[in-house]
Amino acid sequence: MRQNDLRPPKGARHKPKRIGRGYGSGHGGYATRGLKGQKARAGGGVRPGFEGGQNPLSRRLPRKRGFTNIFRVEYALVNVGQLSRFEAGSEVTPQALQAAGMIKSVRKPVKILGDGTLTVSLTVKANKFSAAAKAKIEQSGGRAEELALVSATSVE
Repeated sequence: MRQNDLRPPKGARHKPKRIGRGYGSGHGGYATRGLKGQKARAGGGVRPGFEGGQNPLSRRLPRKRGFTNIFRVEYALVNVGQLSRFEAGSEVTPQALQAAGMIKSVRKPVKILGDGTLTVSLTVKANKFSAAAKAKIEQSGGRAEELALVSATSVE
């Protein structure tokens, strides 16, 4: 068997309707258009989206602007200056930040930003650090450890 020998099975192909070609065709007379009216006329009918003069759906909805990145990661933000309330030598984790009331939930990954000054030496564990925050933590004698970023779908 060759590709040029392939045929659709018997009965799978239908002859096209010959509309408006006499009564013998079964589609003569009004030629499937019904009796009178805008849709029965040549060139008749309404444009797509027309709702009979009612304000159409495309005009009722607000105009969409820009786009939403579905892969965007929302971080819980904490500034370096806020970390000074922890005791020197302590370990700062997302759970410790939540207990201190600095972040609402540990569901969001935590990012440490560089605003403010750090006076105590801390071991800070977070998902992300800004360059300035990392420098300030290490300058105060502490350590900045990055935690692995867990995808939002696997967080329960």
